[in-house]
Amino acid sequence: MDSRSNACTGYGRTPRPGPAARGGCWFRGRGVEAHLGVVPDFRPSRKGHPGFRVDDLDVLAARPAAHGHEAVRDGSLPGHRRFHSGGRLGNRLEFPAPLPGAADA
Repeated sequence: MDSRSNACTGYGRTPRPGPAARGGCWFRGRGVEAHLGVVPDFRPSRKGHPGFRVDDLDVLAARPAAHGHEAVRDGSLPGHRRFHSGGRLGNRLEFPAPLPGAADA
């Protein structure tokens, strides 16, 4: 994630939590804190990716297009609406939102 993806997702970079930090970046927003590590010779994975449960899917889905990325809608997760998007480095992020009245999965 970088400043462009921060603006797109609503997660802002936050300082590393003390001496335990050995690299990578920390991001916080929308009630979530995420640590992303750095791997030499990284190759993005289309399969393995983080998912962030959201309540305001339509508002969030509009952000990738505003920053030059596609928001791909996917209705294959029962009880949820969701989309995924890829950043400029090819990382996939998924955003599922539970449907009203659906059992929490």
